[in-house]
Amino acid sequence: MEGDEAMKREYAPKKKKPSEYEERRKKVTPGSLMKAIIRPGSGTEHPGEGDQVIIHCTTRTLDGVIVNSTRSEHGGNGNPVWYILGKSKMLLGFCEGLPTMLKGEVAMLKIKPELHYAEDDCPLKAPDNFPKDDELHFEIELLDFFKVKVVSEDLGVVKKIIKEGQGWESPREPYEVTSWITAMTLGGKLILSRTEEPYCFTFGKSEVPKGLEMAIGTMTRGEKATIFVSNAYLTESPLMKITEDLEDIQFEVELVHFIQVRDMLGDGRLIKRRIVDGRGEFPMDCPLHDSLLRVHYKGMLLNEEKSVFYDTRVDNDGQPLEFSSGEGLVPEGLEMCVRLMLPGEISLVTCPPDYAYDKFLRPPSVPEGAYVQWEIELLGFEMPKDWTGLSFQSIMDEADKIRNTGNRLFKEGKFELAKAKYEKVLREYNHVNPQDDEEGKVFLNSRNSLHLNVAACYQKMGEYRKSIETCNKVLDANPVHVKALYRRGMAYMLGGDFVEAKTDFEMMIKVDKSSEPDATAALLKLKQKEQEMEKKARKQFKGLFDKKPGEIAEVGTDSTEERGLDQENNEQVKLEQESHANDSTNQDGNEEAGRAVEIDQKGLFSHLWHPGRRILAALGYPKWSVVILGMMLLLATQLALVFFGQDGTRVA
Repeated sequence: MEGDEAMKREYAPKKKKPSEYEERRKKVTPGSLMKAIIRPGSGTEHPGEGDQVIIHCTTRTLDGVIVNSTRSEHGGNGNPVWYILGKSKMLLGFCEGLPTMLKGEVAMLKIKPELHYAEDDCPLKAPDNFPKDDELHFEIELLDFFKVKVVSEDLGVVKKIIKEGQGWESPREPYEVTSWITAMTLGGKLILSRTEEPYCFTFGKSEVPKGLEMAIGTMTRGEKATIFVSNAYLTESPLMKITEDLEDIQFEVELVHFIQVRDMLGDGRLIKRRIVDGRGEFPMDCPLHDSLLRVHYKGMLLNEEKSVFYDTRVDNDGQPLEFSSGEGLVPEGLEMCVRLMLPGEISLVTCPPDYAYDKFLRPPSVPEGAYVQWEIELLGFEMPKDWTGLSFQSIMDEADKIRNTGNRLFKEGKFELAKAKYEKVLREYNHVNPQDDEEGKVFLNSRNSLHLNVAACYQKMGEYRKSIETCNKVLDANPVHVKALYRRGMAYMLGGDFVEAKTDFEMMIKVDKSSEPDATAALLKLKQKEQEMEKKARKQFKGLFDKKPGEIAEVGTDSTEERGLDQENNEQVKLEQESHANDSTNQDGNEEAGRAVEIDQKGLFSHLWHPGRRILAALGYPKWSVVILGMMLLLATQLALVFFGQDGTRVA
């Protein structure tokens, strides 16, 4: 029985924790709040939670003395006040009394002190010299109430929708917005009248008051709304002058149009402006990677004449330009923007030279370093071919086409684009299931080749650790894969990890004698790079061990010798011949991509043990001296950590 009772308690419905308002309502006792209707209202609807209520209020003592009022005839500024029921901070008497009123009603609320400003933990501060400990009469006129959308969390900006807009998109920085705007006080005083032309401004440039801009940022094209903005959100702007006596303002806004403006690079250099809307939903209906795109475009120089240097409708016999995305066939800035367009959209693109023609085949009339502007219309696009249902041989043929495109991009030095092509095929391979051993062998060779091509791209991009990780995807399944060992060894060497590089090159000879020439050449290059490191270290630490005990040795490099070393490095630009083409340029996809000849400047201090031992030996010191030196450095480090914290601060 006890177990049943415990189970009932465990699974019994949990009581909802009372809200703050429900706790406050417990203070309402009979006679603490009385209401008398002075003028009846209209209709049958009462304001509810979430409604904005706009009221005039005059507060009197029981003797009829006015102590506070919003009305000008009673000493107020003439502007009513507004609250949002259930959200605004309000007197408890108002929380109880306002929901009982009708629109246009005038009522007298007789409220005890504990239900107005004398309430324990009252959320509002009483005005100066206010008789908060007295029972008072609050004469309230409910001017209007309606549903609103809260824009700012502190309720300083709210919006009443008059007419719904179209679409889903709202303005944001740095969109260009066109809208009709008028403004008045809550009391009806006109502050900003309707102009002959709609107001145009750039979102995010403080060209309208802050609160107004926040609310417009929630509107859609064609929407009409009344926007209520409190004084805290009325900032100076070219739209209107803000005076100290302004309290709350209501703006009437109709969002006529806005131009989508995108800062593609985040630095204001590559800007896309949408002039004509396209068809579909953004970004779902934009072109995917590898789509076949059809565009008309007109290219202009950003000079005073806006000289046109190419127009597909004129210079291409009226035919559009067709190209596949992700293949480097058009300037990078143009493709970046087209990829964010919808079919039928027309955009104006302003492009800096490094994303236009300084890194692309330059038209004769476009000077070097020129900023250009393209007017682009995306006519349509075709989605990349779906491999679902294709035979194994058809899939491999499609993979070869994409891989060959990647090889071309690699040879052109477009390593990021090439890597994207190889990785696309690898993603598709996740859904390929060879049916027999022969297909399995072809598939495995192709996949390994693609991984090694990706590793080659990472090496060219200087991301040696990622290159090593990619090679490991091949070596984890086949630890004696010669080409993967070679590629990983090169990445280790370029990253300054000489011991690991030597291990991989030596492993090549063990597992495949035919790779000995390549491995020997790689070991020779590795030795040369180690010698370069030692020379740099010797120059860097020259004189460090030449001083007698007690003398201070200065670490430095003779500038003449340093220039000589740089010249020596520059003369070693070709340390070895390219012995293989890219992995996937041959049919079996297993030939090597060209080996990069790079003088790596990294890792100078990451492997000081071997260079340090050789330097000490060259200076006539015994080998064991490096051990003593290491122990001394370790002891010094430990002492430093004892007396100083990890962050270098002194330990108390």
